Amino acid sequence: MELDAFLTSQFLAVGLVFARMGSALAFFPGFGERMIALRFRLLLALALSAALAPATPVDALLLDGPIMLLPILAIEVTLGIWIGTTARIVMSALQFAGYQIGLISGLANAFAPETGSFQGSTMIADALMMAGVALIFATDLHHLMIDAILMSYDVFPPGQLMSGDLAEQSVKAVAASFYIGFALTVPFHVMGLVLNLGMGLANRMMPTLPVFFVASPVLIGAGLFVLVIAAPTMLDGFAQRFATWLGTLTF
Repeated sequence: MELDAFLTSQFLAVGLVFARMGSALAFFPGFGERMIALRFRLLLALALSAALAPATPVDALLLDGPIMLLPILAIEVTLGIWIGTTARIVMSALQFAGYQIGLISGLANAFAPETGSFQGSTMIADALMMAGVALIFATDLHHLMIDAILMSYDVFPPGQLMSGDLAEQSVKAVAASFYIGFALTVPFHVMGLVLNLGMGLANRMMPTLPVFFVASPVLIGAGLFVLVIAAPTMLDGFAQRFATWLGTLTF
């Protein structure tokens, strides 16, 4: 084999690895955040692709023409996007939990102009998402993300696309995200049920009691207190479910 043909084949192999890895890193939580400059994400994807290409089953390619590369490249990009977006869907469980906490705690009450409709929920959801991103790097889940991309070659061989399986797993990812988000907010649902029941009984005993003005600060204070107590367990439960998916890429 001539030197130029050998270098071309090796370059194409690294390019296919970059197609899957770069697409996944563009959507992965932590790696794909908008606060990180695009050029840094691109350089990271290039460096990881060049370093990890020998560990993948992607062989050197010898193609008769560039047109033959396009279908394989499209499949690899599709698989990378699916891996990254599925991880982002699982990560959205924290955002869903934040909105639920805000609604239950009264921080998203349209009748409270000092908080504004849904602003409190947005603040809690953003805080949980930021905590989740920090947790990913603090617990080395980002290493597991990269390992999941390498493991994906065992599940999805290079150049092979199983569209039916991808669609089924995407639906299961959405269902799992809602389930995880709701499971994380169970303490807040219990707290809201107890407090609202208590306020209802108090209103029955004292009909002139302004329940809304009394219940709002109680709900907000109790919700924030439960959030401080339950946040470590919530984040730990999310990290375990996220790590489980990264280890199998299935639900």
